Amino acid sequence: MMDLRGFDLNLLLAFEALAETRSVSQAARRLGIRQPAMSAALARLRRLTDDRLFERSGGRMEPTSRAVALMPGIAAGLAQLRLTLAEQVAFDPASAVHTFTLASTDYTTALVLPPLAAWLKDHGPRIDLRFTSYDKQDVPELVARGEVDLAIGVFDPLPPDAVRTRLWSERFVGVARQGHPVLRDLSAEAFAAADHALISVRKDARGRIDQDLEALGLRRRVAVVLPHMLALPPALLASDLIATLPARIGASFHQHGLETFELPIVTQPWEVEMPSRPSARTDQANRWLRQAVGRAAREIEGSDERSNPATCPEARQEGGWH
Repeated sequence: MMDLRGFDLNLLLAFEALAETRSVSQAARRLGIRQPAMSAALARLRRLTDDRLFERSGGRMEPTSRAVALMPGIAAGLAQLRLTLAEQVAFDPASAVHTFTLASTDYTTALVLPPLAAWLKDHGPRIDLRFTSYDKQDVPELVARGEVDLAIGVFDPLPPDAVRTRLWSERFVGVARQGHPVLRDLSAEAFAAADHALISVRKDARGRIDQDLEALGLRRRVAVVLPHMLALPPALLASDLIATLPARIGASFHQHGLETFELPIVTQPWEVEMPSRPSARTDQANRWLRQAVGRAAREIEGSDERSNPATCPEARQEGGWH
């Protein structure tokens, strides 16, 4: 049995950071130390275990079989230690000076931020929020490395041990200028034949609607791809472009003089969720943030039901907006 009297527990944190990031430099940033210090910690771990633990392969530090065997025990031990300490030092949002980073599109930010900011005004007055955009394929790594406290959207796949929380259900509607020809002929063929604008965080010209059209033997032309919503309303007003958007955002376009319409094809509803890293389970600050965002999500769904009593409760995943 190893004698722990001279053991540096910081080495366990170094092991955890390397296991989650698979990068010496990123692990160093995670722990707030310089890269040479992280390299030294890895060297000490190798001497203690008489194993290489992590070896460079294809630009990543891949774990050896010994490291893989150690991961569950070290993760469980650190989680229990964090939980024990957290029970003694609780996160107090009323007095905490803290900054949270959230990965979010302008769609999810536009919905979450108003109720969340209102809640923080009274319950977390010194808590700051940093919203950042993302490429969907990078989200699993961002979450695993702890570069964001949580993400909001629809993400698949995610690390199997990620903490996942459902936020709200969403469906698609069409948006066009008043008097648009497509509004006079809402057939699937006319919808597919129109010129489409697409909002996509994936930087491509394909969305879920394309899959639904192809199932009917139809294809559409995506004439414009945008990374965000800001330029979309004036573009729709000035042209014959149409767009397919989440219903809650589509409803807000009425103020720009645009009309929404039910799609003439069958589409599946989807759910927005909130993944965060595994250690969030024992992180009281992160738990509080997730609860606050969850509260905002309930307010979003409640507001939607109050403003539209006919909202179908069954109309409960996001690709591009499509």
